Amino acid sequence: MAKVLMKGNEAVGKAAIEAGCKYFFGYPITPQNEIPEYMAKELPNNDGVFVQAESEVSAINMIYGGAGCGARVMTSSSSPGIALKQEGITYIAGAELPAVIVNMMRGGPGLGGIQPSQADYFMSTRGGGNGDYRTPVYAPATVQEAVDMVMEAFEVADYYRTPVMVVADGMIGQMMEPVEFKAPKKRDLPKKDWATTGTNGERKPNIINSLFLDPQALEDHCFKLDRKYKEIEENEVKYEMYKTEDAELVFVAYGTTSRIVKNTVEALREQGIKAGLIRPITLWPFPHKAFNEIPAAKNLLVVEMSTGQMIDDVKIANEGRLPVDFFGRTGGMIPTPGEIMDKAMEVIGGAK
Repeated sequence: MAKVLMKGNEAVGKAAIEAGCKYFFGYPITPQNEIPEYMAKELPNNDGVFVQAESEVSAINMIYGGAGCGARVMTSSSSPGIALKQEGITYIAGAELPAVIVNMMRGGPGLGGIQPSQADYFMSTRGGGNGDYRTPVYAPATVQEAVDMVMEAFEVADYYRTPVMVVADGMIGQMMEPVEFKAPKKRDLPKKDWATTGTNGERKPNIINSLFLDPQALEDHCFKLDRKYKEIEENEVKYEMYKTEDAELVFVAYGTTSRIVKNTVEALREQGIKAGLIRPITLWPFPHKAFNEIPAAKNLLVVEMSTGQMIDDVKIANEGRLPVDFFGRTGGMIPTPGEIMDKAMEVIGGAK
Protein backbone atom coordinates (compact mmCIF):
# COMPACT_ATOMS: atom_id res chain seq x y z
CA MET A 1 0.00 0.00 0.00
CA ALA A 2 1.32 3.44 -0.92
CA LYS A 3 2.31 5.85 1.80
CA VAL A 4 0.10 8.83 2.55
CA LEU A 5 0.91 12.05 4.38
CA MET A 6 -1.22 12.28 7.51
CA LYS A 7 -1.36 14.15 10.78
CA GLY A 8 -0.59 11.84 13.71
CA ASN A 9 -4.02 12.07 15.34
CA GLU A 10 -5.85 11.33 12.10
CA ALA A 11 -3.49 8.44 11.37
CA VAL A 12 -4.31 6.97 14.79
CA GLY A 13 -8.02 7.13 13.94
CA LYS A 14 -7.53 5.46 10.57
CA ALA A 15 -5.32 2.78 12.15
CA ALA A 16 -8.07 1.96 14.64
CA ILE A 17 -10.64 1.58 11.88
CA GLU A 18 -8.25 -0.58 9.84
CA ALA A 19 -7.79 -2.76 12.95
CA GLY A 20 -11.53 -3.35 13.20
CA CYS A 21 -12.57 -0.78 15.79
CA LYS A 22 -16.35 -0.46 15.65
CA TYR A 23 -17.12 1.85 18.56
CA PHE A 24 -15.39 5.04 19.66
CA PHE A 25 -16.49 6.96 22.74
CA GLY A 26 -14.70 10.15 23.64
CA TYR A 27 -14.73 13.77 24.72
CA PRO A 28 -12.80 16.72 23.24
CA ILE A 29 -9.50 17.91 24.68
CA THR A 30 -6.39 19.40 23.09
CA PRO A 31 -4.02 18.12 21.66
CA GLN A 32 -5.91 14.96 20.61
CA ASN A 33 -9.05 16.51 19.15
CA GLU A 34 -8.39 15.35 15.60
CA ILE A 35 -8.83 11.73 16.70
CA PRO A 36 -12.52 12.06 17.66
CA GLU A 37 -13.04 14.42 14.72
CA TYR A 38 -11.70 11.79 12.33
CA MET A 39 -13.68 9.01 13.98
CA ALA A 40 -16.88 11.07 13.90
CA LYS A 41 -16.49 11.45 10.15
CA GLU A 42 -15.12 8.08 9.13
CA LEU A 43 -16.35 5.46 11.61
CA PRO A 44 -20.02 5.60 10.50
CA ASN A 45 -18.81 4.99 6.92
CA ASN A 46 -17.11 1.81 8.13
CA ASP A 47 -20.03 0.10 9.86
CA GLY A 48 -19.12 1.71 13.18
CA VAL A 49 -20.53 4.10 15.76
CA PHE A 50 -19.06 7.32 17.15
CA VAL A 51 -20.43 8.88 20.32
CA GLN A 52 -19.25 12.12 21.88
CA ALA A 53 -20.03 11.52 25.52
CA GLU A 54 -20.95 14.24 28.01
CA SER A 55 -17.66 13.72 29.87
CA GLU A 56 -14.53 11.59 30.02
CA VAL A 57 -16.10 9.57 32.85
CA SER A 58 -19.09 8.75 30.68
CA ALA A 59 -16.85 7.88 27.73
CA ILE A 60 -14.76 5.32 29.60
CA ASN A 61 -17.88 3.65 31.02
CA MET A 62 -19.29 3.41 27.50
CA ILE A 63 -16.03 1.69 26.59
CA TYR A 64 -16.69 -0.77 29.43
CA GLY A 65 -20.10 -1.53 27.97
CA GLY A 66 -18.96 -1.86 24.37
CA ALA A 67 -16.01 -4.07 25.35
CA GLY A 68 -18.35 -6.20 27.44
CA CYS A 69 -20.36 -6.91 24.29
CA GLY A 70 -17.21 -8.25 22.63
CA ALA A 71 -16.72 -5.36 20.21
CA ARG A 72 -13.41 -3.70 19.40
CA VAL A 73 -13.59 -0.32 21.13
CA MET A 74 -11.30 2.67 21.58
CA THR A 75 -11.22 5.97 23.40
CA SER A 76 -8.67 8.75 23.33
CA SER A 77 -7.91 11.80 25.42
CA SER A 78 -5.07 13.88 26.78
CA SER A 79 -3.53 13.87 30.23
CA PRO A 80 -6.22 15.40 32.54
CA GLY A 81 -8.87 13.58 30.52
CA ILE A 82 -7.07 10.26 30.99
CA ALA A 83 -6.85 11.03 34.71
CA LEU A 84 -10.64 11.29 34.77
CA LYS A 85 -10.90 7.89 33.05
CA GLN A 86 -8.81 6.04 35.63
CA GLU A 87 -11.75 4.69 37.63
CA GLY A 88 -13.20 3.19 34.45
CA ILE A 89 -9.84 1.78 33.38
CA THR A 90 -9.40 -0.15 36.63
CA TYR A 91 -12.97 -1.48 36.27
CA ILE A 92 -12.13 -2.60 32.72
CA ALA A 93 -8.92 -4.27 33.89
CA GLY A 94 -10.71 -5.91 36.81
CA ALA A 95 -13.45 -7.23 34.53
CA GLU A 96 -10.82 -8.45 32.03
CA LEU A 97 -12.18 -6.56 29.05
CA PRO A 98 -10.17 -5.69 25.92
CA ALA A 99 -10.01 -2.01 25.01
CA VAL A 100 -7.54 0.48 23.50
CA ILE A 101 -6.91 3.81 25.21
CA VAL A 102 -4.83 6.52 23.49
CA ASN A 103 -3.24 9.36 25.46
CA MET A 104 -1.70 12.31 23.60
CA MET A 105 0.11 13.71 26.60
CA ARG A 106 0.21 17.38 27.55
CA GLY A 107 1.77 19.30 30.41
CA GLY A 108 0.48 19.06 33.98
CA PRO A 109 -0.27 18.64 36.83
CA GLY A 110 -3.87 19.77 36.99
CA LEU A 111 -5.16 21.32 33.78
CA GLY A 112 -1.55 22.28 33.01
CA GLY A 113 -1.11 23.40 29.42
CA ILE A 114 -1.64 22.15 25.89
CA GLN A 115 1.99 21.68 24.89
CA PRO A 116 3.63 18.21 24.64
CA SER A 117 4.81 16.34 27.71
CA GLN A 118 5.81 12.91 29.01
CA ALA A 119 4.67 13.50 32.57
CA ASP A 120 2.01 10.76 32.50
CA TYR A 121 4.56 7.95 32.72
CA PHE A 122 3.66 7.07 36.31
CA MET A 123 -0.08 7.25 35.64
CA SER A 124 0.31 4.98 32.60
CA THR A 125 2.76 2.37 33.86
CA ARG A 126 1.78 2.09 37.52
CA GLY A 127 -1.96 1.62 37.00
CA GLY A 128 -3.56 5.01 37.58
CA GLY A 129 -6.59 3.53 39.35
CA ASN A 130 -6.97 1.36 42.43
CA GLY A 131 -6.00 -2.24 42.97
CA ASP A 132 -3.55 -4.83 41.66
CA TYR A 133 -3.58 -4.30 37.91
CA ARG A 134 -1.32 -3.25 35.06
CA THR A 135 -1.91 -2.18 31.47
CA PRO A 136 0.45 -2.79 28.54
CA VAL A 137 1.75 0.62 27.42
CA TYR A 138 3.13 1.38 23.95
CA ALA A 139 5.16 4.55 23.29
CA PRO A 140 5.57 5.42 19.60
CA ALA A 141 8.34 7.75 18.42
CA THR A 142 6.92 8.39 14.93
CA VAL A 143 3.52 8.65 13.32
CA GLN A 144 4.20 5.34 11.56
CA GLU A 145 4.88 3.68 14.90
CA ALA A 146 1.70 5.19 16.29
CA VAL A 147 -0.22 3.55 13.43
CA ASP A 148 1.50 0.19 13.92
CA MET A 149 1.11 0.22 17.70
CA VAL A 150 -2.58 1.13 17.66
CA MET A 151 -3.23 -1.79 15.32
CA GLU A 152 -1.14 -4.13 17.46
CA ALA A 153 -2.81 -2.85 20.61
CA PHE A 154 -6.17 -4.26 19.48
CA GLU A 155 -4.58 -7.67 18.94
CA VAL A 156 -2.87 -7.61 22.35
CA ALA A 157 -6.05 -6.41 24.07
CA ASP A 158 -8.09 -9.28 22.61
CA TYR A 159 -5.37 -11.88 23.19
CA TYR A 160 -4.93 -11.11 26.90
CA ARG A 161 -8.39 -9.65 27.65
CA THR A 162 -6.91 -6.42 28.97
CA PRO A 163 -7.01 -2.69 28.34
CA VAL A 164 -3.96 -1.50 26.39
CA MET A 165 -2.61 2.06 26.37
CA VAL A 166 -0.83 3.90 23.57
CA VAL A 167 0.86 7.02 24.94
CA ALA A 168 2.57 9.73 22.92
CA ASP A 169 3.46 13.33 23.58
CA GLY A 170 1.26 15.85 21.82
CA MET A 171 3.86 16.49 19.10
CA ILE A 172 3.25 13.06 17.59
CA GLY A 173 -0.45 13.79 17.46
CA GLN A 174 0.09 17.10 15.69
CA MET A 175 2.99 16.38 13.33
CA MET A 176 2.50 15.14 9.77
CA GLU A 177 4.55 12.25 8.40
CA PRO A 178 4.17 9.70 5.59
CA VAL A 179 2.55 6.48 6.79
CA GLU A 180 1.31 3.19 5.41
CA PHE A 181 -1.32 0.95 6.89
CA LYS A 182 -0.14 -2.63 7.04
CA ALA A 183 -2.15 -5.30 8.79
CA PRO A 184 -0.53 -6.33 12.08
CA LYS A 185 0.65 -9.85 12.65
CA LYS A 186 -2.51 -11.78 13.44
CA ARG A 187 -2.64 -13.72 16.67
CA ASP A 188 -4.59 -16.87 17.39
CA LEU A 189 -7.22 -15.00 19.36
CA PRO A 190 -9.47 -16.79 21.86
CA LYS A 191 -13.21 -16.81 21.27
CA LYS A 192 -15.15 -14.13 23.09
CA ASP A 193 -17.51 -16.62 24.66
CA TRP A 194 -17.54 -14.44 27.78
CA ALA A 195 -19.22 -11.50 26.01
CA THR A 196 -22.72 -10.31 26.92
CA THR A 197 -24.29 -10.84 23.51
CA GLY A 198 -27.62 -12.31 24.59
CA THR A 199 -28.31 -15.96 25.36
CA ASN A 200 -31.06 -16.74 22.83
CA GLY A 201 -32.13 -19.20 25.49
CA GLU A 202 -29.16 -21.43 24.59
CA ARG A 203 -26.79 -20.79 27.49
CA LYS A 204 -26.59 -19.28 30.93
CA PRO A 205 -26.17 -15.49 30.99
CA ASN A 206 -22.62 -14.17 30.98
CA ILE A 207 -21.84 -11.83 33.86
CA ILE A 208 -19.15 -9.19 33.57
CA ASN A 209 -18.08 -7.71 36.86
CA SER A 210 -15.14 -6.48 38.91
CA LEU A 211 -16.82 -6.78 42.32
CA PHE A 212 -15.86 -9.70 44.60
CA LEU A 213 -17.35 -9.51 48.08
CA ASP A 214 -15.65 -12.75 49.14
CA PRO A 215 -12.01 -11.85 49.93
CA GLN A 216 -10.81 -15.32 48.93
CA ALA A 217 -12.52 -14.97 45.55
CA LEU A 218 -10.93 -11.54 45.07
CA GLU A 219 -7.48 -12.82 45.99
CA ASP A 220 -7.90 -15.70 43.52
CA HIS A 221 -8.91 -13.20 40.85
CA CYS A 222 -5.92 -10.94 41.59
CA PHE A 223 -3.54 -13.90 41.37
CA LYS A 224 -5.14 -14.84 38.06
CA LEU A 225 -4.53 -11.29 36.79
CA ASP A 226 -0.97 -11.43 38.10
CA ARG A 227 -0.28 -14.61 36.13
CA LYS A 228 -1.52 -12.85 33.02
CA TYR A 229 0.71 -9.84 33.68
CA LYS A 230 3.72 -12.11 34.13
CA GLU A 231 2.92 -13.67 30.75
CA ILE A 232 2.76 -10.20 29.21
CA GLU A 233 6.11 -9.33 30.80
CA GLU A 234 7.58 -12.50 29.32
CA ASN A 235 6.25 -12.07 25.79
CA GLU A 236 5.45 -8.46 24.97
CA VAL A 237 8.57 -6.41 25.79
CA LYS A 238 9.76 -4.17 22.94
CA TYR A 239 12.77 -1.87 22.76
CA GLU A 240 15.39 -0.46 20.39
CA MET A 241 19.15 -0.52 20.91
CA TYR A 242 20.74 2.34 18.97
CA LYS A 243 24.53 2.24 18.59
CA THR A 244 24.98 0.68 22.03
CA GLU A 245 27.50 -2.04 21.08
CA ASP A 246 30.50 0.12 22.03
CA ALA A 247 28.71 2.99 23.78
CA GLU A 248 30.29 4.27 26.98
CA LEU A 249 27.56 6.86 27.52
CA VAL A 250 24.12 5.31 27.07
CA PHE A 251 21.06 7.52 26.92
CA VAL A 252 17.61 6.22 27.84
CA ALA A 253 14.67 8.01 26.22
CA TYR A 254 11.35 7.22 24.57
CA GLY A 255 8.88 8.81 22.19
CA THR A 256 9.74 12.11 20.52
CA THR A 257 12.52 12.69 23.05
CA SER A 258 14.34 9.63 21.71
CA ARG A 259 14.43 11.22 18.24
CA ILE A 260 16.09 14.31 19.67
CA VAL A 261 18.54 12.15 21.61
CA LYS A 262 19.54 10.29 18.43
CA ASN A 263 20.72 13.59 16.99
CA THR A 264 22.78 14.13 20.13
CA VAL A 265 24.26 10.62 19.83
CA GLU A 266 25.39 11.41 16.28
CA ALA A 267 26.87 14.75 17.33
CA LEU A 268 28.77 13.13 20.19
CA ARG A 269 30.14 10.41 17.93
CA GLU A 270 31.38 13.05 15.52
CA GLN A 271 33.47 14.32 18.44
CA GLY A 272 34.80 10.85 19.12
CA ILE A 273 32.56 10.16 22.10
CA LYS A 274 30.98 6.71 22.04
CA ALA A 275 27.32 7.29 22.79
CA GLY A 276 24.23 5.17 22.27
CA LEU A 277 20.55 4.93 23.17
CA ILE A 278 18.19 2.46 24.80
CA ARG A 279 14.68 3.29 23.61
CA PRO A 280 11.84 1.58 25.47
CA ILE A 281 8.99 0.94 23.02
CA THR A 282 6.84 -0.69 25.66
CA LEU A 283 6.91 1.39 28.84
CA TRP A 284 5.20 -1.51 30.57
CA PRO A 285 6.44 -4.12 30.44
CA PHE A 286 9.71 -2.20 30.79
CA PRO A 287 12.74 -3.60 28.92
CA HIS A 288 14.88 -4.50 31.92
CA LYS A 289 16.97 -6.97 29.91
CA ALA A 290 18.17 -4.19 27.59
CA PHE A 291 20.42 -3.00 30.39
CA ASN A 292 22.30 -6.30 30.25
CA GLU A 293 23.18 -5.59 26.61
CA ILE A 294 25.47 -2.56 27.06
CA PRO A 295 28.89 -4.13 27.75
CA ALA A 296 30.96 -0.96 27.33
CA ALA A 297 28.68 1.42 29.24
CA LYS A 298 30.14 3.63 31.96
CA ASN A 299 27.24 6.04 32.48
CA LEU A 300 23.48 6.17 31.90
CA LEU A 301 21.76 9.45 31.06
CA VAL A 302 17.95 9.49 31.16
CA VAL A 303 16.21 12.19 29.14
CA GLU A 304 12.49 12.87 29.55
CA MET A 305 9.93 15.60 29.04
CA SER A 306 9.17 15.52 32.76
CA THR A 307 10.95 16.13 36.05
CA GLY A 308 11.91 12.45 36.11
CA GLN A 309 9.58 9.45 36.08
CA MET A 310 10.97 6.75 33.79
CA ILE A 311 14.26 7.21 35.63
CA ASP A 312 12.81 5.10 38.46
CA ASP A 313 12.45 2.11 36.13
CA VAL A 314 15.93 2.74 34.74
CA LYS A 315 17.39 2.61 38.25
CA ILE A 316 15.56 -0.67 38.94
CA ALA A 317 16.81 -2.17 35.67
CA ASN A 318 20.35 -0.89 36.25
CA GLU A 319 20.56 -2.65 39.65
CA GLY A 320 23.13 -0.16 40.91
CA ARG A 321 25.76 -1.13 38.33
CA LEU A 322 26.26 2.26 36.63
CA PRO A 323 25.86 5.92 37.62
CA VAL A 324 22.47 7.24 36.46
CA ASP A 325 22.07 10.92 35.55
CA PHE A 326 19.01 12.83 34.38
CA PHE A 327 18.07 15.70 32.12
CA GLY A 328 14.48 16.84 31.68
CA ARG A 329 12.31 19.68 30.47
CA THR A 330 8.69 19.82 31.51
CA GLY A 331 5.49 21.84 31.38
CA GLY A 332 5.44 21.65 27.59
CA MET A 333 9.08 22.63 27.06
CA ILE A 334 11.01 20.42 24.65
CA PRO A 335 14.69 19.54 25.19
CA THR A 336 17.05 20.58 22.41
CA PRO A 337 20.01 18.57 21.11
CA GLY A 338 22.30 21.34 22.38
CA GLU A 339 20.92 21.15 25.92
CA ILE A 340 21.24 17.38 25.95
CA MET A 341 24.78 17.68 24.57
CA ASP A 342 25.72 20.07 27.38
CA LYS A 343 24.38 17.65 29.99
CA ALA A 344 26.21 14.75 28.32
CA MET A 345 29.50 16.64 28.44
CA GLU A 346 28.89 17.45 32.10
CA VAL A 347 28.29 13.73 32.84
CA ILE A 348 31.36 12.66 30.87
CA GLY A 349 33.51 15.31 32.56
CA GLY A 350 32.33 14.24 36.00
CA ALA A 351 33.08 10.60 35.21
CA LYS A 352 36.72 11.22 34.39
